[in-house]
Amino acid sequence: MLNLTRSASGQALGNLASFASRCAIAHCRLVIYLACTVLALVISYALGKETAWDIVNHHLYAGFSAIHDRFAQDYFAAGPQAYLNPYAYAPFYVMVAAGLPALTVASILAVIQSSMLWLTFELGLILSPVGAPWRRAVFAACGVVMAAANPILLQQLGTSFTDITTGELVLAGWCLLAATVRAPSTTRVVVAAVLLGVATALKLTNGVHAVAAATLLLFLPLPLKGRLRFASAYGVALGVSFTTAAAPWAYRLATAFGNPFFPLLNGIFRSPEFTTEPLHHERFVPWNLTEALWRPFAMLDPWNMVHEELRAPDSRYALLLVLVLIVAGIILLRPLWRPPMQAGGSPPRTAAPADPRILAALGAAFAVDWVLWLKSSGNSRYFLPAACVAGVLVIGLVFNLFSMRPKVRNYVLAAIFATQTVQLWWGAELRWAAAPWGGPWFTVTVPEALAKQPALYLTMEVRSNSFLAPYLPRESGMVDIASSYPLGGTGATGRRVQALVQRYAPHVRLLITGERLYADDERHGPTVSGVNGTLQRFGLRADLADCATIAVKELPSGPLNVSPGAVGRVSATPQAPPHLVSCALVPDHNDHSDDIAREQTANLVLDRLEDTCPELFQPRRLPTGRYGKMWRRIYLNTDLVAWVSRGGVKFFDPVHGDDTVYLGLESDWARAAPPLICGRRNGHYFAKVVNPGRDTRGLAAGTAAPDTLR
Repeated sequence: MLNLTRSASGQALGNLASFASRCAIAHCRLVIYLACTVLALVISYALGKETAWDIVNHHLYAGFSAIHDRFAQDYFAAGPQAYLNPYAYAPFYVMVAAGLPALTVASILAVIQSSMLWLTFELGLILSPVGAPWRRAVFAACGVVMAAANPILLQQLGTSFTDITTGELVLAGWCLLAATVRAPSTTRVVVAAVLLGVATALKLTNGVHAVAAATLLLFLPLPLKGRLRFASAYGVALGVSFTTAAAPWAYRLATAFGNPFFPLLNGIFRSPEFTTEPLHHERFVPWNLTEALWRPFAMLDPWNMVHEELRAPDSRYALLLVLVLIVAGIILLRPLWRPPMQAGGSPPRTAAPADPRILAALGAAFAVDWVLWLKSSGNSRYFLPAACVAGVLVIGLVFNLFSMRPKVRNYVLAAIFATQTVQLWWGAELRWAAAPWGGPWFTVTVPEALAKQPALYLTMEVRSNSFLAPYLPRESGMVDIASSYPLGGTGATGRRVQALVQRYAPHVRLLITGERLYADDERHGPTVSGVNGTLQRFGLRADLADCATIAVKELPSGPLNVSPGAVGRVSATPQAPPHLVSCALVPDHNDHSDDIAREQTANLVLDRLEDTCPELFQPRRLPTGRYGKMWRRIYLNTDLVAWVSRGGVKFFDPVHGDDTVYLGLESDWARAAPPLICGRRNGHYFAKVVNPGRDTRGLAAGTAAPDTLR
């Protein structure tokens, strides 16, 4: 009877301790969640309203097109980005369209985006499953601090970028799989796969995280047969959820273009309305193994164009690599090292704060994710979920390495936090184009005549200005004929544009950034001749007698060449006027046979340039755009712009802002392609014509290191 009483008492005490532990964790969770949300709100407010290039180019339009069917009246309205899955942008558009103040919209977005830090806290708790509740909470909170000290994450708080919101689904899936490593559960695996499948459908760049997450299943405490069963469930659930979430938009794309992923994967589906050449954006992808291995340390520098367009110094990945090397060294040297003994001759007992199995599983999955990400894009905007995992891994390694020396651990953590804080304070850019709060997100003033009459608007800029579509009459249409993928006047794209022109005629208008159209001798863009040169292939010209301006208070200048005529003229601090000019378009009956012949020659020259240096000028055989007497091609993979103008052949990199490179006379290229040496060095592209008969070995050695030539 006494033993029974003692057993009941012990069980009661155990239940009481378990209840107290859960209450303590719940209390800490509430405090951390609230702190994360307040932090997100404060940062969003302090940084100001974001009016970045992407928001103007396609974010607002994407949400607009998700709610309203625009396939019948728009065509490449936001360039190729017009056809990416738009549903993740719908909440932003709905709030803007409802007339909510910009600060309210940003605050709602910031609250939602703070969930990324909540999930980081949960991942920290999963990684540290034993110990006192407050110790686990401190461990997880340190992981949150490491995740929050991410310049890319801070940039996006309170903005319309969907990398955080879709990334939250990814991180939730990783949390469930990490918990499954400790306690296998089919339900957790299936739910994780569903979350990752939906995240990938909404933003395809999340696919690398979905693939890498499968690595966690290798660490399940099960025999091989059990692991295969869980892996099968994961694969099936991932495929079904992706297909289900992607199906509505994929069906519309397949109906319109014959490609359910248009414009992607067009080498498989071969729609005639987009290139079938391979697409692989190489802006941040390392060109060789040396660059790839150095990337964690390159990210320490406060320079732009390392892993994102803005300056975003980040020490966490270099620190993580160093910690992994230290752990590997300790494991290798452990047989040669005898730990100090406790009284009685036994080694000291220490409980690792981070579960070794879960730590190893997360580390392996992160390594796979890093390799896949670096190979696919190298853009840290697409790495946010894994960046949070990296923060938790750093904390786990530090806590385990210094488990017997808590004071040293605290000093190390303080040094880590201080280093990253200093980097953020002095070196990071946390807004692309900040605008002051007050009023709506965009303050657009449309003239009464344009506000009443639906029309087809032809735009001709790399930045599409498709954000204006919701502010025009709902029946209006929009086509960007000279975006990063210029539309031809013939073929499948030409037929689409001509059909829309005929449908809306005579209400067809130009829409371009600027207060008005300028004459050539005024040396200011956009010019009448330049605009008419672009419109010529569609049999149209601008009617200067019928022009009006649309004022946009928050219109930013873009990092890329906004106007077709801006090629080769990049200012360190470009300024775009807060207006767009709209002129009526009328039929052009002039004879342009000379221009047609010039364009054929320009195409021949650009084709030869691509064949001579395919590493730089890719994908090949993209449509040629025209502005005035300049014929150009924008290479989607490398961001380069090459053109033929005034008898010369040139190219430049608008993203890096490098100087224009002269490649010789158009007439020489028209006769035959001269020998060319080209490649990339220190993240910058180069090309140089080699004189025939000249020894090029010295030139190559003086121009670039051998491993940068391809």
